[in-house]
Amino acid sequence: MAMENYASRNIDKIHTDVLSQSRQACYKARDAFFSCLEKESGKKPTEIGSVGLQYPAECKNSRAEFEKNCRPAWVKHFDRLYCRNKTSQRLLEDKETRRGL
Repeated sequence: MAMENYASRNIDKIHTDVLSQSRQACYKARDAFFSCLEKESGKKPTEIGSVGLQYPAECKNSRAEFEKNCRPAWVKHFDRLYCRNKTSQRLLEDKETRRGL
């Protein structure tokens, strides 16, 4: 019984701290990778990430950090989100050029 009380008291503090730090590290690595993608957007993509996301070799190190700091499901989710946003942006830009705006 005493062990259960100890575990239930200390488990929340430890896990929330660890999860928060882990999540922040993941977001930081994600942002670094996607900013590299934007910066190197003019270069030909040579590497393939999850869900068909292609990126240039210059972003390989930031991609490795992104995959190291984030759970695989999160990496896949963020890749899908990025691809969907880029597709939407491209479609909207294409629509504007057709209208002559």
